[in-house]
Amino acid sequence: MSDEFNEIKDEEKEKMGAADQPRQEQSAPESTPSRDNNSWIAGVAIIAVGVIFLLSNFTDFRLDNWWALFILIPGLITFANAWRARKEDGHWSKKARGSLIGGLAITMVAAIFLFNLDWGKVWPLFLILGGVAALLGGLFDS
Repeated sequence: MSDEFNEIKDEEKEKMGAADQPRQEQSAPESTPSRDNNSWIAGVAIIAVGVIFLLSNFTDFRLDNWWALFILIPGLITFANAWRARKEDGHWSKKARGSLIGGLAITMVAAIFLFNLDWGKVWPLFLILGGVAALLGGLFDS
């Protein structure tokens, strides 16, 4: 039994040795990200929610619509996507502007719920946001 184990171990070492040798034909790109990594945004948002809960436990701070904070997570991710698209393209491309406007819309919805604002009074904000989107499209597409 130990002989079989040693043979398997030797085979693994041989495989690992071949994998450790550098390959000349492959070169890594200088600045291409391996994957989209927005997990830090979700982490920061969850930490912020935890801090708010902690504050409410130890102080008189109360947030009745705490669940609206979870709407901010996709909003922050959308802002990060807008920033990444702007950096990749070097300007405010259509993709970057779309992410920016989407992030603003999600953040406005979260703020309306978070601060118990009256939808009947704040709905014009969405018209203004649509106008800003059209304006940005006209300015940067020409």
